[in-house]
Amino acid sequence: MSKYQLPFIAISSCLALLSTGCVSNKKMQTYVDTSVSAVDSRVDDVETQVEANQTRLDDQQKTLEAQQQELATLSETSRQALERAVAAGKLAEGKLLYETVMAERDISFGFESSELSDQAKAALDTWATDLKARNEAVYIEIQGHTDGTGSERYNFQLGEERASAVQHYLYLKHALPLHRMSVISYGETVPVADNGSREGRSQNRRVILVVLK
Repeated sequence: MSKYQLPFIAISSCLALLSTGCVSNKKMQTYVDTSVSAVDSRVDDVETQVEANQTRLDDQQKTLEAQQQELATLSETSRQALERAVAAGKLAEGKLLYETVMAERDISFGFESSELSDQAKAALDTWATDLKARNEAVYIEIQGHTDGTGSERYNFQLGEERASAVQHYLYLKHALPLHRMSVISYGETVPVADNGSREGRSQNRRVILVVLK
């Protein structure tokens, strides 16, 4: 029923009453005016509610599109981290906040070593300070990546040891809770550069900190 049908019905009813002589012309006019005003007011309220609902749907659609665009810019391993955390029930909102890639220039290890250098500790100090300044309850996946030197099995082990070293440092030095962190190694399987060059191998030796909520 349209906005204009309701007043028509009300007026028709009033005219029917008038034809029976039950009410005077003046009373009938007052009744018609009151009825039409009430119907118009009700229709306006409905239209306002519909517009508000549409605005809310539009806002939700914009938020969803923004989240999809953000996810498109993130690495595949970070999307996998989100899926793992959601499946494990670790997240309150199921959101991927950001990722931080720490390559060898930021977080270096000795040859075949998982011991953090002073340079690596300083980089982690800065990262942890920024994280705690956000004052958010987050979940962190720490991913270890290696270059292609050595066997695949060895590199998986080395990647896990280095990621675990980062986890323990964040716990011992910055009191980040262990149950809000997890460690995974990708070993040499997700290179970002050519392992045939020294610079490429340096880029592949990295730790990625994925922050989820």
